[in-house]
Amino acid sequence: MPSALARKPGAAPAQFSVRAVLLDLDGTLVDSIEDLHAAANAMLAEFSRPALALETVRSYVGRGIANLVQRCFGDEPAPADALASFRRHYQHFNGQRARLYPGVVEGLQAMRALGLPLACVTNKASAFVPPLLAATGLADFFDFLVCGDTLARGKPDPLPLLHACAHFGVPPQAALMIGDSLNDVKAARAAGCPVICVPYGYSEGRSLQADDCDAIVPSLVAAAQWLAPVHS
Repeated sequence: MPSALARKPGAAPAQFSVRAVLLDLDGTLVDSIEDLHAAANAMLAEFSRPALALETVRSYVGRGIANLVQRCFGDEPAPADALASFRRHYQHFNGQRARLYPGVVEGLQAMRALGLPLACVTNKASAFVPPLLAATGLADFFDFLVCGDTLARGKPDPLPLLHACAHFGVPPQAALMIGDSLNDVKAARAAGCPVICVPYGYSEGRSLQADDCDAIVPSLVAAAQWLAPVHS
């Protein structure tokens, strides 16, 4: 089998020879910040806390709901029932104002046309992932889902990526991770997967640099153009 990261200088775009693609959800496929922002402020209102600006909540996204909830309360420990409050409100808002980033559908279509299995690997809780994928029309693209509570640990731990690789029966070096944050990069590096990133999305206030990942591409359409599928 060719190398999973087969760089061909001067011969782009087909530079990644892979057997599966793993994709982050929030910030990579879907901009769900308005729904998350609404849920966070509804939760804070229950506890008589001031509302937060949308960009503040944006900087809290990426490490799962429990982390987001705690950060909404700053240095003060979150109330014991804050997480349940957030989940209740987010169940209501989930998918209402979420929108796809440009090129997502076309990029996923191109990847499927190459015959590559796709997994959504996200830190979002499993209660919210299928409804969001359905609301945004993405559900049918994915062969496998790994959510924030599927396993004992989420990204940046490599476990979710390794779990997806095991499901597809491919070695990590043959599964490309596509994400928007350093969490995705760290998880991929630890798992042994090649990783490329999109420059938009949620990066917890830290812009990704070219040396963080194997490539930064402007869209999923561009990402698909880098792929050379290997079916053996």
